[in-house]
Amino acid sequence: MHYCWELVLLPVPTVMAGLFQRALRLRTALRCLYDYSTLSRSTATLSPVDFHRPFLTCSSEQVLASTRKLHAGAEGSKVSPSAAPERLPFCRVTEEDLAFFRKILPGRTIVDPDLVEPSNVDWLKSVRGSSEVLLRPQTTEEVSQILSYCNSRNLAVNPQGGNTGLVGGSVPVYDEIILSTSLMNKILNFDSISGVLTCQAGCVLENLSFYLEERDYIMPLDLGAKGSCQIGGNVATNAGGLRLLRYGSLHGTVLGLELVLADGQVLDCLSTLRKDNTGYDLKQLFIGSEGTLGVITAVSILCPRKPKSVNVVFLGCETFEQLLKTFQLCKGMLGEILSAFEFLDSECMRLLNTHLKLPNPISDCPFYIVIETSGSDPTHDAQKLHNFLEDAMTSSLVSDGTVATEEAKIKALWSLRERVTEALTHDGFTYKYDISLPVERIYQLVTDMRKHLGNQAKSVVGYGHVGDGNLHLNVTSPSKDPALLAAIEPFVYEWTASCRGSISAEHGLGLKKRNYIYYSKQSQAVALMGNIKAMLDPKGILNPYKTLPDNLKQ
Repeated sequence: MHYCWELVLLPVPTVMAGLFQRALRLRTALRCLYDYSTLSRSTATLSPVDFHRPFLTCSSEQVLASTRKLHAGAEGSKVSPSAAPERLPFCRVTEEDLAFFRKILPGRTIVDPDLVEPSNVDWLKSVRGSSEVLLRPQTTEEVSQILSYCNSRNLAVNPQGGNTGLVGGSVPVYDEIILSTSLMNKILNFDSISGVLTCQAGCVLENLSFYLEERDYIMPLDLGAKGSCQIGGNVATNAGGLRLLRYGSLHGTVLGLELVLADGQVLDCLSTLRKDNTGYDLKQLFIGSEGTLGVITAVSILCPRKPKSVNVVFLGCETFEQLLKTFQLCKGMLGEILSAFEFLDSECMRLLNTHLKLPNPISDCPFYIVIETSGSDPTHDAQKLHNFLEDAMTSSLVSDGTVATEEAKIKALWSLRERVTEALTHDGFTYKYDISLPVERIYQLVTDMRKHLGNQAKSVVGYGHVGDGNLHLNVTSPSKDPALLAAIEPFVYEWTASCRGSISAEHGLGLKKRNYIYYSKQSQAVALMGNIKAMLDPKGILNPYKTLPDNLKQ
């Protein structure tokens, strides 16, 4: 399909129109966004994966054998460090256990295989558990009763939110009881003066965003999976997302947590104060702990005011060096109104066009940038953006671009960045890596990986958050390929460690990365993590086989 781009001015303030009039006389013109109806119709959030496999109905021994094989890869291949370890000696669920759960959760103790099955499989369909019980509490007290009972019975528990994780941390490895927070979805309080929102852990991120926007506020967190991920899971994995550059990580915006420890004890740290310097800040232990230390049941989070002026710019660069110089220029000239600086490469654009039929709004370039500004004064923001774009173009840092100021067109441009993950799922089996590196090195890993793999991979793409040095490296193949995985790992982790980077920037470690933790953390630090786990969860019932390495001696 051929797209004809019409060079017309957007209905933006006069100062922005002046930018385009001048830009048209420069070497390369910024093309104006004319009709993005195709993109706009495609901006819906990712829908849950369809699951059609029948429920496992074999014996316990057969279940464990098949689960091990699924995690380990092809028969006869070397077991990967990301494969599942041997099952720990947890008890198995009995009819007496089910009777207890049904008593405290009438109608919400799920044992129907067809209903439990979706919660056994992760979003990528790369990890599959064999749990036969799904519990759906509605209150903190019910969670407390469940964990107290499971701890006394030595029953393993897998806490689960929206199940959008990418490292196998949100689904059972074997037959752990699934504790879903999806029915814990009430907003408890919102202070319109301080901007502090208090809600249960199962609230879907997008629903919270809608609630706040009606009150002239926004969530400090924005993710591609916002339509299904839950705030408790976001906090448990310390999710980063698109707004981290402007509003910081959840370690700063989360003011308080309520959670239940492994023995059923409720820990109420649900403060709404921005300053509280009384002793250890215990909530920080649980942000990013992936459900291994406690089950988060409620969150209080500081929310910023909704900006009155939002602009999104989509630019093309010929080299990554130019992209980095554009980032430097952007930080210096846009300052306080800069809210996001994202990038994707030409391979990402090819997948978006091939699999999702999303057209490229500008001419083909090796690299693309998505810049968002948000502020309180449209005229002021437009002038700053005008100055930045004029400097970027006259300096030959960008070769083409387009600007959107209307909400529908802003969403359309953002979809080019947010839907890369979806496009990858159509390209084959995807090996996903979430790396934090010095900003000047982040794309070198993509280049080196392509050279390293040669023809073994179908696609090697890179995209992510330049503002915080977070690269999303993705490698696809027609099907799951143990030989390809062996070529990627540990190469990707060794490369990252050589730059003093982190093997997980925002997705956590889960099952897949647990044994690679030493590439980013010293043994003393990992041992201390083990001691904390042993203190808070002596029997190890909470989300076993995740985050901490198999060889850790506590």
